Amino acid sequence: MQPTAQALARTYSDREYPDPWEKVLDYRRVQEYAAEHPKHGRTRVGNALDLPPSRVRGWLDDGMPDPVRGIQTAIDHGWLDPDPDGDMATALVELLAHVLAGGSVSDVFVPAVSSGRRIGPAMISEAFEAVGVDAQTRHVDSDSRATELYPATDASVLGRCLVAMGAPKGSKTGLSAVPAVVWDSPDVTRRRFVEIYVAHRGAHLEGKATTRIQEERPESYLEDLHRLITECVTDEVSVGPGGLTISADAARELQVSQQTE
Repeated sequence: MQPTAQALARTYSDREYPDPWEKVLDYRRVQEYAAEHPKHGRTRVGNALDLPPSRVRGWLDDGMPDPVRGIQTAIDHGWLDPDPDGDMATALVELLAHVLAGGSVSDVFVPAVSSGRRIGPAMISEAFEAVGVDAQTRHVDSDSRATELYPATDASVLGRCLVAMGAPKGSKTGLSAVPAVVWDSPDVTRRRFVEIYVAHRGAHLEGKATTRIQEERPESYLEDLHRLITECVTDEVSVGPGGLTISADAARELQVSQQTE
């Protein structure tokens, strides 16, 4: 499913709350109570809501918990609960495809996508712009590392939204299934996900017309990816140990306009 406020809040960690979503709810309760009782101080508010006055004080003095701030940022961008048939939902799923196939979400929740032979910086930049953020580039002059693009603003909140959608934080090798949000998307969005994925991961082997996708992920993920790609083409796609093989005709069906400059 698309990211929700609850799922986003739970990407945060908190020393006081085992479930950070509960902190969001307490913050909202404090704000609602204070609006109805503007003359009550922290002690009366805390007693009324069974919360420590020390915690209430910060929230009454314009302090805001990180999950609340993250939720507000995501709301401002339109990332939470977008219309499944709308442009933002489509853009988020397309960005998810870029991250799963050609990028990652770091341990501090910053998403980054590497450019390649068929997915150039311009196309990746457009994917970030479609969700409302500009992209920055790094490793442009490196001979040993691929050029990467990452958000110029609100990077960690966007990364947390992608994690809430099913992207793994850190290593991707343990991902066991294609995220449910992809399956829940309209047909045209699922096909776009597949086109982007294959453009990133597909390799043309010398002397062969087929396209090969190598994945160091569980067999369940490969089976899921196989089913997804098969639904989008009419020709043969096979799955085996370590990856998928896409027939030449099926690969041609999935060709996508790329900008490599």
